Amino acid sequence: MIKLANRLRGNVFLRYVAVSIGALAPDMIVFLLLLETGMLGTAASAVGYSVGIFAHWILSSRKVFHDRVSEKGTAARTQQKAMFLASALIGLVLTIIVVGAGTALDIDPRVAKVAAIATAFVLTYLLRNVVIFRQASVH
Repeated sequence: MIKLANRLRGNVFLRYVAVSIGALAPDMIVFLLLLETGMLGTAASAVGYSVGIFAHWILSSRKVFHDRVSEKGTAARTQQKAMFLASALIGLVLTIIVVGAGTALDIDPRVAKVAAIATAFVLTYLLRNVVIFRQASVH
């Protein structure tokens, strides 16, 4: 059992799923609260997603890609942060598009947001795992 737990803990994708759930909590709380105030679904989804970006960097850099994060204070670390932010903005645009399309099709914004979460999750995971925090080549 311990061996299985260690194996799961060593799995980058499973750690990324856990971190994403953690960052999704403030995203969804803000999104739902803003919907209750009467804000449009696309705007509420954009604000909620933005709130989750900071939490995701902290959790991802410390719990998922900790062994691939460049050293603090280096240009490489600044580049990783910038690329992480760019991946988040790509996910944000995708979220707005999906929620906007869903709303235009008269789909409840909460349902559209779930579809946007799934779509943005896959895209940002690929960008972050393959590009931003890519593993160093072993020679």
